[in-house]
Amino acid sequence: MSHDYIDIKGARENNLKNIDIKVPRDKFVIMTGVSGSGKTSLAFDTIYAEGRRRYVESLSAYARQFLGNSEKPDVDSIEGLSPSISIDQKTTSNNPRSTVGTVTEIYDYLRLMYARIGVPYCPTHNEPITSQTIKQMVDKIMELEDKTRLTILSPAVHGQKGTHKDLFDHLRKEGYLRVRVDGEMKLLEDVEALEKNKKHNIDVVIDRIVKGSDRSRLHDSLETALKMSDGLAIVTYNHEEVLFSSNYSCKYCGFNIPKLEPRLFSFNAPFGACDTCKGLGITQKVDVEYLIPDRTKSIRQGGIVYYKNIVNTENLEWQKFAALLNYYDISIDKPIKDFTKKELDIVLYGSKDLISYKLESRSGNVMKKTEFIEGVCTLIERRYMETSSQMSREWYATFLAEAPCPTCGGRRLNEQALSVRVGGINIYEWTTMSVRQAAVFMEGLTLTKQEEEIAKLIVKEIRERLSFLNNVGLGYLTLDRLAGTLSGGEAQRIRLATQIGSHLSGVLYVLDEPSIGLHQRDNDRLINTLKDMRDLGNSLIVVEHDEDTMRASDYIIDIGPGAGIHGGQVVSAGTPEEVMADPNSITGQYLSGKMKIEVPSERRKGNKKKLEVIGACENNLKNVDVQFPLGTFIVVTGVSGSGKSSLVNEVLSKGIMHELGRTRIKAGKHKKIKGIKNIDKIIDISQDPIGRTPRSNPATYTGVFDDIRALFAQTPEAKMRGYDKGRFSFNVKGGRCEACQGDGILRISMHFLPDVYVPCEECGGKRYNDETLQVTYKGKNIYDVLEMSVEEAIDFFANMHKIKHKLQTLKDVGLGYIKLGQSATTLSGGEAQRVKLASELQRKATGKTLFVLDEPTTGLHSHDVKRLLEVLQRIVSNGDTVLVIEHNLDVIKSADYVIDIGPEGGDEGGTIIACGTPEEVAQVENSYTGQYLKKVL
Repeated sequence: MSHDYIDIKGARENNLKNIDIKVPRDKFVIMTGVSGSGKTSLAFDTIYAEGRRRYVESLSAYARQFLGNSEKPDVDSIEGLSPSISIDQKTTSNNPRSTVGTVTEIYDYLRLMYARIGVPYCPTHNEPITSQTIKQMVDKIMELEDKTRLTILSPAVHGQKGTHKDLFDHLRKEGYLRVRVDGEMKLLEDVEALEKNKKHNIDVVIDRIVKGSDRSRLHDSLETALKMSDGLAIVTYNHEEVLFSSNYSCKYCGFNIPKLEPRLFSFNAPFGACDTCKGLGITQKVDVEYLIPDRTKSIRQGGIVYYKNIVNTENLEWQKFAALLNYYDISIDKPIKDFTKKELDIVLYGSKDLISYKLESRSGNVMKKTEFIEGVCTLIERRYMETSSQMSREWYATFLAEAPCPTCGGRRLNEQALSVRVGGINIYEWTTMSVRQAAVFMEGLTLTKQEEEIAKLIVKEIRERLSFLNNVGLGYLTLDRLAGTLSGGEAQRIRLATQIGSHLSGVLYVLDEPSIGLHQRDNDRLINTLKDMRDLGNSLIVVEHDEDTMRASDYIIDIGPGAGIHGGQVVSAGTPEEVMADPNSITGQYLSGKMKIEVPSERRKGNKKKLEVIGACENNLKNVDVQFPLGTFIVVTGVSGSGKSSLVNEVLSKGIMHELGRTRIKAGKHKKIKGIKNIDKIIDISQDPIGRTPRSNPATYTGVFDDIRALFAQTPEAKMRGYDKGRFSFNVKGGRCEACQGDGILRISMHFLPDVYVPCEECGGKRYNDETLQVTYKGKNIYDVLEMSVEEAIDFFANMHKIKHKLQTLKDVGLGYIKLGQSATTLSGGEAQRVKLASELQRKATGKTLFVLDEPTTGLHSHDVKRLLEVLQRIVSNGDTVLVIEHNLDVIKSADYVIDIGPEGGDEGGTIIACGTPEEVAQVENSYTGQYLKKVL
C-alpha cells in the first residue's frame, strides 16, 4: 500500500454518491464546492470521523466516556489515515471564566512567571514588600494595650482536601491541646473525622497569652508557629485577626502577602479570586432603567415596576415600603423624574436611620417594628441571592444586569495577587494588553541575572505563543477578552495557533474555513501559517472557498456539481492549474476568471434619508461619527478587530432596537443616533442557530409548515376523521408519536459511556402516530412532505401559491437542497442565516426596513455569493436598506456605499478610514480595503 495517499472507497455519508477518491498525504489540500455539495460530509463526517474513531477505539472504556460518541461513518474503506485533529468553527467556550489567555495557556505561563520572579508592592505605600523578622512581629504585638488576651495560631493546613488524620495524631503526640478547624475552635481530643473530599483549613493553637512585658515567650511561640506552617503565624485578639508572614509584609502598614505560588494568580482558585465576585469580574446589580423604564410616571401610576401591582394594598412588603416613604415625606403621586437625588437614593437603597413602623396582616394582627428599611434595589438583590424558587429568581432577574464588581473593578483578582509586579506591571495589566503590545513588552523586558535564569523557559514559551497568535492575524486580541465573545473564525484561529505551538508532525488536520472573518490583508499570513504546518510533515484538509487560499494550495478537490441530492460527486481533482482548466468545475471557472460576479453598472444614491451615529466609542471605537444613507446597499469593512461589529451590532443595531421599544437591549457607548424616525423596523440576521432542539426546522421557522398543516386538515380524509391542523403538529399532543414526543429520536443515557441517539421504535423516526400518517395529500403523508427537499416541495405544491411563494424564497437564497424537516441543529451558521433571510423576504417591503447581516458569505462558494447578492440587491430595489459587515471583495465591490474602518485592529483601529462608493474607497491611499478593491474593479 502506498503511503502517499489517503485512499477512500465507497463514501456514502449524507449526500455522498459512493465516492472513491485518493487524497494526497503531507500536502495542503482544499475541499471546495457549492454550499451543501457534500464537502463537509467528506472532510469532517467521513475522513476526520474515521481517524478519530480509530484513535478512540484504542483507548480504555474509562477514557472513552470523556471523548463522546464515535460512530463508524458510512464508507467501505479508508487506508493511509493518520490520527486526525479537527479545528472547526465551534466557539471555544461560553464559560464566563474562559479568556483568550486561559484558552491559549499563555495565562498559565504568566501565573508561573509572577509566582517565581514577581515582586510584591504595598498598594498603599507603593513600596516593595519584604519578609518580616520575628522581632518586627513582636514589636507590632507589643503596640497593643496591656492585658489584651492573645491567641497565637499556626495555619498548618490551608484549603487542602483530606481527613488530615496523620496531622492530628502528630499534634497529640507533641502535646498540643487545641486546634481551629474550618473557623471553629475545638479540643484536639474532640475533633471528629473530617470529610475527605472537602477543602479544610486547620490552625494549631500554639499559645494563649495575656499581653504584658514577656517578650521572650511571645518570641518563642511565634517562632514555633512560623516553623510549623512554612513562615506564617496568626495572632487573634478582641475578635480581630492579624496574619504575620516571615515571607512578605509591608513595614509601614503590615499589608501581608502569602507565599507566592501560581494559584495566587488564578481567578478560578479561591486563593487568588476576588472575594466579592469570586473571580468573575462582574456582579448582578439592579439596572435602574429596567426598574423605572418611564420616569414621567409616579409610584402610584406604577413608575417602579416592582411595586406596580401592590401600590396601596395590604401587602406587607408595600406597607414596609410605604413606611419608608412616609418617614422621609416622599409623595407617591409625584412623577419620579421630579425626585431629588436624595429622595431617589432613599427609594432605591433604603434608610440611613432606624424607622419605627406598624405592619397589619390580613387577619388584623398588628406588629410593631424598628429597623433600617431596605430600598427596592437592595431588596431585589438580596431576594435574588436568597430565594430557592426558580420562578421568583427569574422574576428578580428581569431587573438585574451585569455590572463591574465594586471590589476589584472587573480585575477578577484579590488585592494580594494584584500587588505583585513583573517589569513594573501586575498580571491584570499584562492581560489588558493586546497580543501585539504584549509581544513588544516581552521583547523589552529586562531582568536581573538570577531572574533571567529562573524564567528563561517561561519567557520563551510566552514569546512563542504570542508570535503564533500574531501570525494567524489575531494580534489585536487582548488576553483578558472572554472566549465566549470571539467569532467562530477567531476561535478557530486561536486553536490553530495552539496546534502550531505543539509542533506535532504526521497528523491529519481538518479545518473548516479558517479564513472566515479575515481581511484579505491578513489572509497571506494565515496561508503562510498553514504552509508551515504542512512543512512540519502534516496533512492538511481545508474546507474553503477563498480564492487566494485555493491558489496557494497543493491540491483541490471540487465536490458537486450542485447541492443536496444534486451534489455528492467529485467534479474535479488536481492542482489549482488542473482544476482551472477543467470546464466541468464551477470552482475552476471562477478561479480562472471565466465566470465572475460582475460589478453593478450604477451605484444607487438612496432615498435622500440617512441614519447618523454620533460619538460612538464602544470597545475600540475612537469617538466616531458616521452616516448610513438609507435605500442603499451598504458594506462596513476593515481588518479583523478594527471595530466593525462594535459599530454596527453594538452601537447602531442595539441603539435602534432600544429606541424602537426593546428596553432590555442596551446599546454600546455613543452620544446619539439621528434619523431613527426614517425606519420602522430593524431585522438583525445573525448566524445563531434557528433553534436549539431537533424539532426546530426550516419549515417551522419560515412558517410554511403552518400552511402545509392547514392544507392537510382540508383533505377529505382529515375532515372525515375530524382532524384540525393541530393534528399535524409534532409539537403538541394528538397527532405526534408520544413515545418520542415528536422528536423522531430517543436519547439514551449510558452513564459512563456517551449518550446514544436511536430512532424511536414506536414511529420508526417518523415523528407521528399511524393514524396521522394515514392522511395523505397527492399520495404523500405529512412525514413524506418533511423529508422532501425545498426543490421537490416547490414542484409538489406548484398549485398552492402561498406555500410555493414561501418555499421559493428558500430556493432564492440558495437553500433548494435542504429538507423541509431538517433538524436546526444540523444546519451550518451560514445556512441558518439564509433561512432567517428567506423568512424575512416573504414579508411585504415597507421601504423603511433596515436589514443587518454579519458576514453572510460564511460557508458560501462564489456561485452562492452571486445568488445571495441577487437577493440582497432585490431587497434594496424594493426600497429597503441592507447593511452588511463583510470582507468578501465580491460583496464589497457590489455595494452602493462602503465604510472602511481601521487602520489596524484593536487599539490601533476604531477610526473611519474611508467612506463612499467602492470606486471612491479604492482611491484612498491608506485604506487596505481600497488597495485590494483596486485590483477587482
